[in-house]
Amino acid sequence: MHIPTEINHIKARRVVRITWKDGHVGEYPEAYLRGYCPCALCQGHGPQRRFLDVPGAVLEAIRGVGNYAVELCWQDGHSTGIYTYDYLRALCPCGRCAAERADGE
Repeated sequence: MHIPTEINHIKARRVVRITWKDGHVGEYPEAYLRGYCPCALCQGHGPQRRFLDVPGAVLEAIRGVGNYAVELCWQDGHSTGIYTYDYLRALCPCGRCAAERADGE
C-alpha cells in the first residue's frame, strides 16, 4: 500500500501536492482529481477508468478517511468519491508515472 507523508492543497495554484513515503512527490491539478473522481456516479460500474470534464471544478476541503484514503469535497457539492492512497498514486500525473502507465498499456 502506498502511504503519503504529506498532503497539501495549494489553493493559489489549484493543485494538491502529495509527498509519498518513498520520497516521490506528485502534483495533482484540481480539475484532474475531479475528472477522475472514483465514485460510482462518475466512474460507473465498469472496470475502465474514465475522465469526466467538469468545468470550473474547485476543491474546497480534503478529509481523511481512516488510514487508507481521503475524501475530496468540491465547491459544486460533490463529495462522494473516496480516493484511496493506492488510487491516488496510480493517478499521479507526473511525467515519470505517466510514462510508466503508458508502458504498461
